[in-house]
Amino acid sequence: MAHDATERTEVVELRGHIIDSLLLPKVLDTIAERGGRYRIKDISIGQTRKDQSVAVIEVFAPDDEVLEDILAQIGDHGAVPVHTQDCQLTPADIAGTFPEHYYSTTNQRTQIRIDHEWIDVDLQEMDCGICVDPQRPSARCIPMNEVQLGDLIVTGHSGVKVFPVERSSGGPTFEFMSSAVSTEKPKGVAIRQIAADLHQIRQQGGRVLIVGGPAIIHTGSGHYLCEMIRRG
Repeated sequence: MAHDATERTEVVELRGHIIDSLLLPKVLDTIAERGGRYRIKDISIGQTRKDQSVAVIEVFAPDDEVLEDILAQIGDHGAVPVHTQDCQLTPADIAGTFPEHYYSTTNQRTQIRIDHEWIDVDLQEMDCGICVDPQRPSARCIPMNEVQLGDLIVTGHSGVKVFPVERSSGGPTFEFMSSAVSTEKPKGVAIRQIAADLHQIRQQGGRVLIVGGPAIIHTGSGHYLCEMIRRG
């Protein structure tokens, strides 16, 4: 397919055990599901179980907003733009809150790029922000309630690199699927039950309170939640 001049593009690199860990198909599926398309510019497959594979993928999107969303989603799978910039730092203007568009962490090893160098993020934890001391330099995960006025917080996804958990050398490949906290389990039954409960509450004249978290954004559900709220 020819490149549309109005499309936005970005070239990303995916490195690691991207075949047997299913990272490559996850990234490609995510691009398509989020409204983009892709072209694999180059791929090198490791010859042994110890060898890493590398894929260079050109991502196409109809506009900047869609492209930014795609890059954020595939970034959690380890896809990093080839032409990477330093991370963006925004000072917290209110104690106990994150700046707008702050980067919400996962529980996977993460690095940020500062002064053209990649450094590890310490105290890795899910659903936190990243607080940076550019003088040392150092970075750490920080819960919202610990943010102090003036703390430098990473915003956006530029200059952030995630290292997804790769396949283990032992045990069944999909053993994690049996975990009680696996996000890969089918959720259809639970979703239908929640929908039924919401409908019943509204029929009885009740009101529903939503306590949202970063998972709403991580899963791309933000616009669906907004639509539900608009429809009452």
